[in-house]
Amino acid sequence: MKFVFYIALFLSLCGRVGQLQGQDVGNLSRADTVIISGDTLIMLGDSLIFAPVVKEIYWKKGGNFNLSIQQVALSNWSAGGASSSALNTGLLLFANYKKDDKIWDTRLTVNYGLNRQTGRAFPTRKTNDNFIFISKYGREISKSMYLSTQIDARTQLLRGFRYFRPAGAEQDARSRISDLLSPGYIQSSTGLNYQKEYKNNNKFSAIISPFTGRFTVVMDDSLSRAGAFGVIPGENVRAEAGISLASSIDTQVMENIRWKADLNLFSNYERLGNMVVNFNSIVTMKVNRYITTRIETVLIYDERVFIQQDDGTSKRAIQLQNLINFGVGIDF
Repeated sequence: MKFVFYIALFLSLCGRVGQLQGQDVGNLSRADTVIISGDTLIMLGDSLIFAPVVKEIYWKKGGNFNLSIQQVALSNWSAGGASSSALNTGLLLFANYKKDDKIWDTRLTVNYGLNRQTGRAFPTRKTNDNFIFISKYGREISKSMYLSTQIDARTQLLRGFRYFRPAGAEQDARSRISDLLSPGYIQSSTGLNYQKEYKNNNKFSAIISPFTGRFTVVMDDSLSRAGAFGVIPGENVRAEAGISLASSIDTQVMENIRWKADLNLFSNYERLGNMVVNFNSIVTMKVNRYITTRIETVLIYDERVFIQQDDGTSKRAIQLQNLINFGVGIDF
């Protein structure tokens, strides 16, 4: 008899489950709900259905690592030339936070590259070296409009040299023109930030700040004594107050092509209208999950920085760097 009872109970439960599965979603919308310790319990007739709460995600974190290597080896080559090798690598890390009316976006970019060519003085020479850290915190005051504060810090990692050939010499010479935190640029700004996200994870942001402090740092004593990068000779820091505009774009141009760029403009109140310009652009073209081609462009103009020319004179000039890399790129 017990066996028959268990069989009947089992069949009854199976029938009840089938009945619940056959009911449409509209019935659930009319069901009674009870919340106990954060969990939602739905009462549908005399049945109890457990509905787990979906946890909200406030942080988005990730990054990209890229590496490209080039080598040319020549031996008894009648057309002439020199053996050379080149390496370029970059790391991008980001962490973005958004909850209610608060946002906090942080990005770190580190790039380094070198080239080695046989048969020349100083065969190994740096081709790429930059460190950029940007962090922005904002509170929403209207749709897509925030009151934000941003920190922008830029420098390089290793010493930089200018290579030249003195008159009558047979080999190149070099002079040191930069180093870690020589220069370093730190900019703090507070203002209105328009920020919006579109489909395909496209993003645009622009912040205009009438309250901007910019600090030029030259920690190397010899460069400081020479008044390099606009500091007063002998001083390590030059402080300026002014107005700034910073904008960034991250967009999917085509299916396998993405463009990221940021522009930073700063004008000192004492010389209003004379802009310090920093522009960075990266076009990434994915061949597959790991193989990518990157076109990187950096443009800098600062009227207080004088660039030494080949003829020995110094003048204001646009600094331009353009790199085309084909190699490994890993998103994480």
